[in-house]
Amino acid sequence: MIRIYTHCLAVAAFALFLVTHATLAGAQSQLTVYGAFEPDESKKWADRFNKDHPNIKLNMIRSSTGTMTARILAEKSNPQADVIWRLANTSLIIFDQQGMLEAYKPKGYDKVDARFRDKKDPPMWVGHMAYMAAVCFNTVEGAKHKLPKPESWKDFAKPAYKGHLVMPNPGSSGTGFLDVSSWIQLFGEADAWTLMDGIHANISQYTHSGSKPCAMAASGEVPIGISWDMRAIALKNKGAPIDVIFPKEGLGWDLEGSAILKGTKNLNAAKTFMDWIVSPAAMELYNESYALIGTPASAKPLPNYPTDVNQRLIKNDFWWAASNRERLLTEWLKRYDAKSEPKPK
Repeated sequence: MIRIYTHCLAVAAFALFLVTHATLAGAQSQLTVYGAFEPDESKKWADRFNKDHPNIKLNMIRSSTGTMTARILAEKSNPQADVIWRLANTSLIIFDQQGMLEAYKPKGYDKVDARFRDKKDPPMWVGHMAYMAAVCFNTVEGAKHKLPKPESWKDFAKPAYKGHLVMPNPGSSGTGFLDVSSWIQLFGEADAWTLMDGIHANISQYTHSGSKPCAMAASGEVPIGISWDMRAIALKNKGAPIDVIFPKEGLGWDLEGSAILKGTKNLNAAKTFMDWIVSPAAMELYNESYALIGTPASAKPLPNYPTDVNQRLIKNDFWWAASNRERLLTEWLKRYDAKSEPKPK
C-alpha cells in the first residue's frame, strides 16, 4: 500500500509539473505589439492571427504614428514591446539607424514586392501594405460654401478655401508627415514650403490623427479634409456625402511594416509572428481594407479606388524621408503648430 501511495504521489507530482510547465510556457507565448493600427481594427487583426496561432497571445497597444514612434524611441534602453506591427516604414528605418531592431527574414519574404522590402539582407523590417494621401471633399458643404472641387495639391493654397481645410499634424500623424515629405519631393524644398505657407493660411485646424480630417469632412464639420485613402474610401462606402480626391500631381505614400525589437525575450514567438504577417492569410486580411498590399499580384480591386492607383504613387525615397524627418518636423512645427488642436492627455 505504501508503494502504491508513493507511486500515486509521484504520478501526481509529475502531473503537477507538466501543468505548471505548460502554464509557464503559455505565459511565455505572449507578444506585446506596438503599432499605429486603427482602434476599430486591433481586435479583428489579433483574432485573425490567433486563428492560426492560438498559443500566442497578442497584447495590442496602438497610437498615432508620430506618438508611437516617439514612445518606442523613448523606450530604447528598456524596450517594452516585442514586435512592431503596422507602423510607417520611415519610422522603422529610424529604429534601424538607432540599432533597435532584430534582423529576421520571414518565410515568404521573397514573394513580397521589392518596393516593400528593406535594402538589407537579412532584412530588419518588411512592409505588408501601403497607404497613400487622399482628400475628402464634402459635396454638400462644398456647394453650400460655393467651393470649387479641388484637383491639385496647389489648389489648397487658393484663397477660396480659407478656413475650410483640415489636415494632420506631421509631428503626431504619419499621414501628415507623408504629406510634407512628399510635397518636398514633388516640388522641391523651397517651393514646397511656399505651398505649405499658402495651405496654412487656409487651415482651420491641424489634427493629431490622420483619419480625423476625413471623418470631420464626412460629418460636415469641415468641407475638406486632407487624409489617407483607406479611411476616405471606407467612409464613402458607408454613404458619407464625400468625393475622394487623389490630386493630379501624384500621391505621397508610405508602407506600413513590421519588425522585431532587439532584446525581446520572446524571440521564437516574434519570428512566428513575422512569418505570419507576410503569409497569404495576412495579405488577404490587409486586402479587405487596403488596395496596395505586399503581394500586389494577389490583390483584389476595392470599390471606389481608381484602377490606376499604382501609377499615381510618387517615387518616394523612404530613406531620405527618414533621415530628414527630425529636421522637417522642427521646421514645420516652428511655422505652423499654432493651429494644431490640443494634444490628448
